[in-house]
Amino acid sequence: MFNQDTLSQLQGLKSQMEAEKEYAEAIVKGTQARYGFAVLDDGREIFIPPQEMLKVFPDDRVRICIRPTKDNKTIADIEKLVSSPLADFTGRCVRKGKAIFVEPDLPQLNRWLFIPPPALNGANEGDYLRCAIHRHPFRDGKPQAKVLAVIGNETTPGIENLYTIAKYRLAPQWSSASKEELKKTLIDCKPMETEKRRDLTDLEFVSIDAAKTQDIDDALYAEISDDGWTLFVAIADPTAYIDASSKLRRDIADRSTSIYFHGDVLPMLPEELAQDTCALLEGVNRAALVCKVAVTDSGEVGDFEFIEATVRSRGKLSYYAVDRYISGRYDELMSHSTPLETLYQIYRALRSRREEQGLVMEDRQDFRWILNESKQIETIEPSEKLLSQKLVEECMVAANQCAARFLIEHNASGPFVSHPGFRDDRRAEVNKFLTLHAPELAALDTDSVTGYRDIMRGLSAPTSTLPLRTMVNRLLTRAVLTTKPSPHMGMALPSYTNCTSPLRKYSDFLVHLQIKAALNGAQAQLVDSKTLAELMQRLAISRSATQEAERWLASNYVSRIAKDNDNIFKATITHVTSSGFTARLSNNGLTGFVDLRKDPEKFSYDKWTASLTSTTRRFQLDQAVDLNFIGVGQEVIYQTLFKPITDCGLKTLTEKP
Repeated sequence: MFNQDTLSQLQGLKSQMEAEKEYAEAIVKGTQARYGFAVLDDGREIFIPPQEMLKVFPDDRVRICIRPTKDNKTIADIEKLVSSPLADFTGRCVRKGKAIFVEPDLPQLNRWLFIPPPALNGANEGDYLRCAIHRHPFRDGKPQAKVLAVIGNETTPGIENLYTIAKYRLAPQWSSASKEELKKTLIDCKPMETEKRRDLTDLEFVSIDAAKTQDIDDALYAEISDDGWTLFVAIADPTAYIDASSKLRRDIADRSTSIYFHGDVLPMLPEELAQDTCALLEGVNRAALVCKVAVTDSGEVGDFEFIEATVRSRGKLSYYAVDRYISGRYDELMSHSTPLETLYQIYRALRSRREEQGLVMEDRQDFRWILNESKQIETIEPSEKLLSQKLVEECMVAANQCAARFLIEHNASGPFVSHPGFRDDRRAEVNKFLTLHAPELAALDTDSVTGYRDIMRGLSAPTSTLPLRTMVNRLLTRAVLTTKPSPHMGMALPSYTNCTSPLRKYSDFLVHLQIKAALNGAQAQLVDSKTLAELMQRLAISRSATQEAERWLASNYVSRIAKDNDNIFKATITHVTSSGFTARLSNNGLTGFVDLRKDPEKFSYDKWTASLTSTTRRFQLDQAVDLNFIGVGQEVIYQTLFKPITDCGLKTLTEKP
C-alpha cells in the first residue's frame, strides 16, 4: 500500500502531466512511411506515431491530445474523428492469402484496404477499381472499402485512359440536366436570324485542319489591299447558343478544355454543338465571330475589327493537301487558289516580322504515335511541322493579338495570357547565369519585353559550347491567365490572349463573351480573378491526367521494344537535376529518367553548367548517351527509368577530376 505522501506525489505528477497536455483540432498529413503529422490551425505540425496513424486517413480532421514524451518531444494522440473528406478513389485490386484488398492510388496513403466479399461487386485480382470507404478505421484501425465500379484490367483496350479519367474525376458523360437544356436550345436558338449579324457568306472562307477534325473552329479568307492584305479569321461562335445561367454553361466551365488522350478525347462541348451546330463545316451557313485585320507589306498587324457574322466555308482542306499545294506539288486545290495564294503571302510577311521583332519557338523533331486495336503504341513515326500548319498558326497569332488589343481598348477584365518570363525568386540566379556565360547580355533589362527578347536570342546564338538557351529554362515561369494586360515574354509581345478555339478551350470562350459584350455596348467585366484561378486549377488537373496516361503508354512501349534492341537506347540529355537526368530517346522522342542517387559513385551537381560529375564520369545537358531500360518508377507514376551503359559518360584523359 502507498502511504499518504506517496499518493500525494503521484497525484501531483498526474496533475503536472495533465497540465502539460494540449487539446486541439488538426488535419492529418500522411507520409510515405507509416507515421504522419497533425497540422494545427496555427500552422504547427505535431508528430503522429504509426499506431495512431492506423486510426485515420490523410486529410481527416481530428481532435488530438498533444503530450510530451520522455525525451522532451511532443506527439499527438487521436482523441476524436471530426470529419473525413475521403470519398471515392481509384486503386488496384490485390490479394493476400484468401483476402481481397484495394491498393489506393492516393498520395500519402500507402496501406491496403480490405474489401469484404459482399462489397466486391465482381472485382478480381488485378482489376483497376473505383472504390469508396465502407468502414472508417477510427475505432479499431481496421478500415474497409467497397467497390463502386470495375474500370478494367491490363487487357482492357485503353485502360490507361479509362483509369486516368476515373482517377482525376474527369467527366466522360454529360449530366441529364445539360442534355435536356441542349435539346431545347437546339430547337429554340436561332442566332443567325438576328439583324445584328453581318452577312459575310460571299467571302470564300476555307478551313485548314487535320483531315479527321470535326469540331472545326476557324476558317480563313484574305484579300490584297493597297498597302498589304486584309485577313479575315472566322471563329465558331458557341456562345450564341449557351445561356450564362444554364446548367450546360456550368458543365462546360467545369470541363474547361477538350482533353486529348491518345486514342480518346473528352470534348469540352457536346458533339451536337461542337460538330453539328457550331463547327464551320463546308457549304453550311454558320454563326461566327470574325476578326478582320489589316496586315501591311512588312507584316505589321494594323487596324482591326471584330464582327458578329454569318459565314459559309467553301472548303474543308487538310494540312497535308494545303502543304503540298503551296509547295507546288498538288494542283487539286486550284479552285481555292485565290485565298490560298493570298494567305501564303500573309504568312510569309507575318512570320518574317515575328522572327525579326519577336520570339518564335524553334521547331524540333516531333513524333506521331500509331496505336493498335488495343490502344497500345504499335509504332512511333517522326513527324515534321508542315508549312500549312505554320500558315494557320501565324493567322491565329494575329487574331489573338487583335483580341488582346480589343480587350484593352474596352477596359475588359481579361482573360489575358501573361508570360512573366524569369521567375521572381530566381532573379539573382539569372544575373549570375548571364554574368558567367553571356556577360554581354548581363546588363539588359530582364523585366522589359525587348530586354528579355534580346537575352533569349543571345542565348540561342550558336557561339557557346554550352546549350545556354536550354539551360536557362529552369529559371523561367509558366504562362498564366490574368484579368489585367501584361507582357507575354515568351512571344515578346506587350499583351496577348487566345480567342480562336472556343469549341475546345473555355478561356477562349470567355474572351468571346467579353468581346461580344463590348460590341453590344455592355461592360466587358464578366471575368474575375477567382474564375481564372479556378480555371487554371482545372487545366492543371487535365494536364496531369493526360501526362500520366502518356507516361503509362510510353512505359508499356519501351518495356516491349527493350527486348528487340538488346536493351540499348540512344538518347540525348534534356534536363539535369541533383538527383539525375532526363533523357529523350533519339528514334521515338520518348523520355525517361536516370536516377544517379544510388550509383556506386557519388555525383556532384553543378547548376551553372547543368552537369553531374563523378570521379570517372560526367553527364551534362545536350550530351548523347546510351542507356539501358531498367523498369518503371513510382516516385513519378509510370515514369520510364534507365541507367547508363557501362562506358557511358566516361571522362576523356584531358578532363580534370
